[in-house]
Amino acid sequence: MTYIETHAHVYDEQFAADLSDGADVVGRAREAGVTQLWMPNCARETVPGMMALAEQYPDTCLPMMGLHPAYVNDTIDDELVAVEQWLNKYPFIAVGEIGLDFYWDMTHVDRQFAAFETQLRWAAERDLFVSMHTRSGHDRNAFTEAADLLEKLALPGLTGIFHCFVGTLDEARRATEMGFKLGIGGVSTFKNGGLDKVLPHIGLEHLVLETDAPYLAPVPYRGKRNEPAYIPLIAQRVADLKQMPVAEVARQTTANATALLGKKVLTGLQD
Repeated sequence: MTYIETHAHVYDEQFAADLSDGADVVGRAREAGVTQLWMPNCARETVPGMMALAEQYPDTCLPMMGLHPAYVNDTIDDELVAVEQWLNKYPFIAVGEIGLDFYWDMTHVDRQFAAFETQLRWAAERDLFVSMHTRSGHDRNAFTEAADLLEKLALPGLTGIFHCFVGTLDEARRATEMGFKLGIGGVSTFKNGGLDKVLPHIGLEHLVLETDAPYLAPVPYRGKRNEPAYIPLIAQRVADLKQMPVAEVARQTTANATALLGKKVLTGLQD
């Protein structure tokens, strides 16, 4: 069985020792059957590490370009200039990680919306999918507000992933009806994660797998550093909830991810 990891920050400093010792994190992922690691960008400061991995493992570590909402602040103009410059000179697979984050700080919410809309438009113009972060807080639902914006903009052909989806069944259906995939990660294995009430009712054709490494490790590694090699644990949880063979989860989620890549499918991906 082979898998595609659709969201992993493997350039994060938590992996520095692994990468300096022979890229063990990439090797372990490959041994687990993970053929591609999609890397979302956060801000200008994360670009060098991400691009170094993309250069070292061009068929495995595939980069996106975007400004993460939690990094939106007074430097937004300079950050967006950098994002656009990179999009114009490198064949990224997607625009990401973009979206809305109401959990940590509401100071720059208006700027978050501006950055989100700008990057959605850039993705549509370039025929790239988007990887979206929607974290709620302060009595505001980030998924709802992101979905409202997507429906308002109605950008032709735009698709992508609601990364780290942890919403309700109604929210899952709203996302899939708009043509977006749900990124399913370690939260699906948590006892009170809530996805046990959602995934049995959502078609496998709407799901992709992710870890969000180094965050949100699945059981039995919850609370420890996450990594792409744990994708099979998430696939098994999805299989258990949907009462189907894990091989079918691997096959269909890989096909779903490949479809998002479209013409950008690179060598190294196996059926």
